[in-house]
Amino acid sequence: MRSTLFDKGNNTSHTQDPMRLHNDYTLQSRITPGNDLITRKGAMIAYQGNLEFKHQGARDAAQFMRKMVSNEDQPLMRVSGNGEAYFAQNKARIHLLQLEHEAVTVSGTNLLAFQDSLTYDLTRVKGSSMLLSGMWNTTVSGYGSLAIAAHGEPIIFDCSQQPLFTDMHATVAWSASLQPQVKSSMSAGALIGRGSGEAFQYVFHGPGWVIVQPAEYAA
Repeated sequence: MRSTLFDKGNNTSHTQDPMRLHNDYTLQSRITPGNDLITRKGAMIAYQGNLEFKHQGARDAAQFMRKMVSNEDQPLMRVSGNGEAYFAQNKARIHLLQLEHEAVTVSGTNLLAFQDSLTYDLTRVKGSSMLLSGMWNTTVSGYGSLAIAAHGEPIIFDCSQQPLFTDMHATVAWSASLQPQVKSSMSAGALIGRGSGEAFQYVFHGPGWVIVQPAEYAA
């Protein structure tokens, strides 16, 4: 059989890396005993070997309570065993971040996977109580690799010199040292169908970076 579908670039190859990119849209992970991977539920597209996929619950009582009050439990699963697995998210581009005793906050819809050596917790944006969802995100910290999913080519902003305003659904991740707030530009006209469609934005200001995707929807 002849077809460009079978070009060598589409073939799989084995890896010993805990996390690497198979292509722009697929994360490949080598999982071994004692080196689990935490991923978004439903992100696995294929695997070989002897692997188990289990719900990843809260790691302590405080985290459990935050999940309860947020109503936005980050849908995570733990992958363990011995084998190789592939993960993707709606054909979003996958980007790897190597954390070296650092912390990054990621929108829940853009968080794909991270090594079990990293810790995570739910965090809420200041001023988000005005929103029904409360705008909870996930802060990941420690030493290890983290994979995020974003549509298109992301833009990296430096907001240390002046405030940065971003669409909430386009904001992918930011330095955990930043403490964003929510700005409301909703007017009375919005209640009768005359709104701009930009009623709420994140506001970032301080040393750090913000990743924004060129798409106003979940990854």
